[in-house]
Amino acid sequence: MAYGRKTEHRLRQRAQVVLHAARGRSNARIARETGLHLDTVRTWRDRFAGNRLPALSDRKRSGRPTSFTPLRSAQVKALACQLPAESGTPLSRWSATELAREVVARAIAGTISASTVRRWLDQDAIKPWQHRSWIFISAPGFRLKAARALDL
Repeated sequence: MAYGRKTEHRLRQRAQVVLHAARGRSNARIARETGLHLDTVRTWRDRFAGNRLPALSDRKRSGRPTSFTPLRSAQVKALACQLPAESGTPLSRWSATELAREVVARAIAGTISASTVRRWLDQDAIKPWQHRSWIFISAPGFRLKAARALDL
């Protein structure tokens, strides 16, 4: 792991600290040779001594748990791929704000912000507000009127 080419840089550094320590080098010397801070060297030596190889990986970080499941995200993306008229909404195109309102109305999520919807759609490059469609005109005299306008 200390010399692997496909090993992450930080894991390689930690493994090198352990190897230097196994060779009997002091923390100060290891810090000089690896270019790490003395406290960093001390931390990784202590962790390795306590829990061996698994201790070299990162610990689980604290933080707020995700409030939306991947299923909810997929449901929002699927809704964005539908035309608003298919769901009975009187819009020609979805906006992130309107999608957020529709998600709450359909009880897909209790509350959701437009920025969250926009971020999810941006992950997959879905842009429902740029939807393009063809207009098929079936009026009987349209071609004649259009030809006059286009000739100008």
